[in-house]
Amino acid sequence: MIAILAPGQGSQAPGMLAPWLELEGVAEQVAAFSELAGLDLARLGTTADAEEIKDSAVTQPLIVAMGLITASQLTIGSRVVLAGHSVGEVTAAAIAGTLTPSQAISFAARRGAEMAAACAATPTSMVAVIGGEVDEVLAAIVDAGLTPANRNGAGQIVAAGSVEAIAALTANPPPLARIRPLQVAGAFHTDYMSPAEQSLRAVAAQLSPADPSQVLLSNADGAVVDDGPTVLARLVAQVTRPVRWDLCLDTLRALGVTGAIELAPAGTLSGIARRELPDVRRVAVKSPADLEAARQLLAEEPSEQTAPEQDSLTATSSSGPAAVQPATTGMS
Repeated sequence: MIAILAPGQGSQAPGMLAPWLELEGVAEQVAAFSELAGLDLARLGTTADAEEIKDSAVTQPLIVAMGLITASQLTIGSRVVLAGHSVGEVTAAAIAGTLTPSQAISFAARRGAEMAAACAATPTSMVAVIGGEVDEVLAAIVDAGLTPANRNGAGQIVAAGSVEAIAALTANPPPLARIRPLQVAGAFHTDYMSPAEQSLRAVAAQLSPADPSQVLLSNADGAVVDDGPTVLARLVAQVTRPVRWDLCLDTLRALGVTGAIELAPAGTLSGIARRELPDVRRVAVKSPADLEAARQLLAEEPSEQTAPEQDSLTATSSSGPAAVQPATTGMS
């Protein structure tokens, strides 16, 4: 089984969209996505500087757009497993057909704007705590008044909370651990994002999500979720809940994944997979030059690749039954 991984905020880089605009049809995709997001994604992805694309209101729809553009250049069959990190889970849900690409871009734009507003209300931040004993790291994070917002595996736990508490943890890190600041605007996946969750709940009420057509993992607990409304409910709740990427990795391992393709802007999740899933072949699609390697890996998957139905914005995917039974479909 091949895993398709969609990165989240923090993976962005200035100019990351530029080489993709040279591909046929991508400029039109970006124009349509820009209209949905209410942003000039072409400019933001080509000439905007690092500070401008750090803004959650900008970064989140831009990252989802790049993931969908990458996926639209691939033939993704039914026998894959999809997983996205944080806002990347919106990308994964769109590739699985739970959301349309248009809905995914609109949802990501609203998500980013609401989370940016929540960040502006109270100064907060996030840092990666790398190394150390897990129990000691978790205890130090909680003792500092912070939340373990991301548990990414590979000896990396992300702490989130007030800037004062972040400073205290940085000044007194757990034994054998080091602190690395993250290029994010605030304490995502904590209670600081409650206003954003409330707003997204109203957005979700207007949508009619479809059941996923491929195996789709949830950030909440790494479980396979095969019910569209449950996927959407988890996407809403995700903004205040920790991302358990470590549990997603456990599920990928249990499913017997043999290859992983990280969609653009790639690098972060492939790096984690290199350490956590060393026997899994990996393709990080950082630019169109990496597409052929991704296609070759997908072509090795022993399953029928059917021609997908798609609209002008759709990331390529085909319908079919999930390869495994769901671990759970309820909110945990």
